[in-house]
Amino acid sequence: MSIWTELSGIDYRHAYVKTGDITTRALQAGPEDGEHVVFLHGTTGHLEAFVRNIPAHAGRYRCHSIDMLGHGYTGKPDRPGEIPAYVEHLMAYLDAVGAERAHLVGESLGGWVASWAASEHPDRVASLQLLCMGGTKVNPAVMERLKKSTRSASLEDDISFTRDRLRLLWADWDEELGEELTRLRYEIYHHPDFQRNLHNLLALQETDTRERNLLRPDRMARIKAPTLVVWGNKNPFGDVPEAEAIATAIPGARLEIFNECGHWPQHEKADLYNPLSLEFLAASSTT
Repeated sequence: MSIWTELSGIDYRHAYVKTGDITTRALQAGPEDGEHVVFLHGTTGHLEAFVRNIPAHAGRYRCHSIDMLGHGYTGKPDRPGEIPAYVEHLMAYLDAVGAERAHLVGESLGGWVASWAASEHPDRVASLQLLCMGGTKVNPAVMERLKKSTRSASLEDDISFTRDRLRLLWADWDEELGEELTRLRYEIYHHPDFQRNLHNLLALQETDTRERNLLRPDRMARIKAPTLVVWGNKNPFGDVPEAEAIATAIPGARLEIFNECGHWPQHEKADLYNPLSLEFLAASSTT
């Protein structure tokens, strides 16, 4: 199995979209008149995090998996990556593709950005799916682990550091697709523009920056979009009580826990996640 075979059954476009002064890389698929679903990856991630999900959703929905601001092959302004900037970039992308409203699916950092967007722009967000979302806590040990592993993966020539960084996300390593994603991530991480921008991508792992961007209960209480919280019981960056607290803070949120699953539930447990997501989207449909 490879990225190519995961996507081989659908008609898709690998696009570069002008979003204000930033060029955004996107994987687009599905009917152009379908409801928009935007998939948002985690810290220092890239759009390929959702290759196991786009085909299942593209039959009905207009799908967009994007490299977020400063990530992957999207433009990299020289400023710290803070949540309002990510949200501004997301809104610019929605404007660029003509999406008045969209369902947002966010993993880790992506969930943080999606939740903030829903609290600030409720008219633009049809529903939320928060997959092992970050941003509700300051945990210095986790933050240091993420900084150290990402710097090694980006700045060391040995590809094993990139593999180790990717392995953090999974409870059960996928040897075949994992190796392909490792090679892809290695190329992204070792691009000079990415290396120059790395300190900006890791800004939220600094205590002061994280504190002013925290997704606090009062902000989550403002979210009006239907919300699905999905968590892995072996998530190395946050335990199940953290997921329970998120689901409690967001009015009407639904919580699903995947067993034997780490930080990438949409990937590790795609056979469980995809039908769950489609069921939730159908119930949250705007048409």
